[in-house]
Amino acid sequence: MDALNDTGNTMFDKILSDREKYTSDVKTLGECKIASPVHYHNFVKDGDRVYANESVSLVQKATELLGRVPSFERAGPRERIFHDPRWTRVAIVTAGGLCPGLNNVIKGLVEILSFDYGVRNIFGVRYGYAGLSPDNGYEPVALDPESVDTIHELGGTILGSARGQQPTDKIVDTLQRMNINILFCIGGDGSLRCAKAIADEVNARGLKISVVGIPKTIDNDLQCVGRSFGFETAVLEASNIIRNAHVEAKGTENGVGLVKLMGRDSGFIAAYASVANPVVNFCLIPEVPFEIDGPHGLLQSLENRFAAGKDHAVVVVAEGAGQHLFDEASQAKDASGNILKKDIGELLKRKISEHFKAKGIPSSVKYFDPSYTIRSCPARGTDAIRCYMLARAAVHAAMAGRTDCVVGNISESYVLVPIALATIERQKVDLNGELWRSVMDATGQEFYQNGAGRKVAPGGFSAP
Repeated sequence: MDALNDTGNTMFDKILSDREKYTSDVKTLGECKIASPVHYHNFVKDGDRVYANESVSLVQKATELLGRVPSFERAGPRERIFHDPRWTRVAIVTAGGLCPGLNNVIKGLVEILSFDYGVRNIFGVRYGYAGLSPDNGYEPVALDPESVDTIHELGGTILGSARGQQPTDKIVDTLQRMNINILFCIGGDGSLRCAKAIADEVNARGLKISVVGIPKTIDNDLQCVGRSFGFETAVLEASNIIRNAHVEAKGTENGVGLVKLMGRDSGFIAAYASVANPVVNFCLIPEVPFEIDGPHGLLQSLENRFAAGKDHAVVVVAEGAGQHLFDEASQAKDASGNILKKDIGELLKRKISEHFKAKGIPSSVKYFDPSYTIRSCPARGTDAIRCYMLARAAVHAAMAGRTDCVVGNISESYVLVPIALATIERQKVDLNGELWRSVMDATGQEFYQNGAGRKVAPGGFSAP
């Protein structure tokens, strides 16, 4: 995924309006004076960078406005490093909700620190940032290659996780008290904002502690880091659930298989899973407002499908879709500060069932909510490889004294991105892009929506 998608993109506008705040340059703790113990690598040279976007026109425009080609520092081992491995003490924290691949990343961090650099003091922090506050009484866990040997086979995280920030000053006090000089924060948008607050406090105190993030967001909604780990596994597992929903839908007359997937503000999992398993007939995401009632609403579209001779339908909805359909907007927030979404799945299940019952049309709705099942899976295939590669990039960055950054990738190149840039805003599905157009083609939902031949916005369900 491109780091800068479009000249009209809000993120791009923000970068241009505040060039100092949203710089693509990563902070360093100081000059690297120690010879790296890593001998078998082609070292990344200082100043080696990767273009932020493959679009020539965007690069030219950005160059005119910024005075330089937008790029990110290439990740990888340096010939000289900042932290002395013999004295390095590392803490690893997993924060936020569960996600496939957490244990893979922990295993990667521990093994690369141990085998590449000879670091012996590695600690796992229990239950997210809560484990870094003495008020909660959690003891750190000593980690080594033996203790993490098979954890990649397990879902979740051996360290436990939790949402929410703790007092930043107490966290940094703990890091100082434990003589920690590298902190790895594995988390999504909220967790990385907490990591940035820690990095800022570390900087304010003049401490030499590297704070490096690894992008864990199952919704794939971070900017500039490419595809976050766990996302591919989520799409794979979601595809299996969709397949089951399709079987159930076909098992009854006018059956509807309804699947609610993760995606608070971004519909990437729903969109990719719908293309990966094109038995889906309707895909509803937060980026596209839709209506339930009316001649072009979801209920009439389902009727149109049945009237066209189809005896079943599969509907996939992201958890954050259709929030405007509730009488009152949700004001409640979770510990990470995310607005708790109203249950769109239950609403659609009730509305669809009531609609066809009132019309005397035989129908049955089979509702699937596999969110926790998907979140608790171990990473699969290339997703597991991504976890390990991100861990490698994070270790090399931290040992070279980089801080206040998150690792990511642009195409096949791994890069270092300032946390402020990665969390500038949630990444969204581009409704004019190839992904969403593929969803429209794979589902055919516009055909059923436009029974009267009316032209509507891409993928949108609208009332008259």
